[in-house]
Amino acid sequence: MSGLVSVIVPTRNSADTIGPCLESIRRQTHPEVELIVVDNSSSDGTKQIAARFADAVLDKGPERSAQRNAGASVASGAHLMFIDSDMNLEQGVVAECVELADEGHAAVVIPETSFGSGYWARCKALERSCYLGDETIEAARFFTRDTFEAVGGYDESIPYGPEDWDIHARVRASGGRVGRTRSMIHHDEGRLGLGETVATKYYYGKATEQYIRKHGALARQQLTVLRPAFFRQWRRLASDPVAAAGMLFMKACELAAGAAGLIAARLRSSG
Repeated sequence: MSGLVSVIVPTRNSADTIGPCLESIRRQTHPEVELIVVDNSSSDGTKQIAARFADAVLDKGPERSAQRNAGASVASGAHLMFIDSDMNLEQGVVAECVELADEGHAAVVIPETSFGSGYWARCKALERSCYLGDETIEAARFFTRDTFEAVGGYDESIPYGPEDWDIHARVRASGGRVGRTRSMIHHDEGRLGLGETVATKYYYGKATEQYIRKHGALARQQLTVLRPAFFRQWRRLASDPVAAAGMLFMKACELAAGAAGLIAARLRSSG
């Protein structure tokens, strides 16, 4: 396994989660890791925490796609990995990604689980467990530099929300092979509230129009309550019916919020 991996982490007021995230990146077994944090005007100590771990801390906004592209533009690595500030990596993630790149993969999916406290975090963890291995939902977070540059990086007209799905789809369309690690990312939901996740989906909904225009058929598969993964994983859902009921209610609320965000964005652009 060879090659420097530049791990790029966009942040905004991430002080509650950024420490464990960056620690997990520094604990990787792969020996060549460059860590770049790209902060968007945090006011909660995020940058001070990042400075203890990162090789570079940049200031860039307004949203994740622009932050990630900014990090990639200064990165030195032959490989680029994009991690959110509330994610913790198992120790072998980077090494497995590089091994897959050495085998000819252009990009790599890292499977994700969720953890947190409270009922809604339990529902979210159940939901995410249904997506393991689902190619319509999982998206690559690791790219060879050549691949990332060939597809044009993240589309800044999709500033957040489905930006991961978009770049994954473009890599696929270019003919790039996409691998998948065994090691995982663990997504820290904290004490998740229904209002919080609904507000997030409303915010994301405002950025989905360009994605829908680019990937209409795929977007219709992804942006639905009754995703095919839920039918495939019916035994998993049946094993925890209380969380499954909450998960479906939460998905319905999220979809409604996302649609409201999309409509709001369209009204603003037409006005």
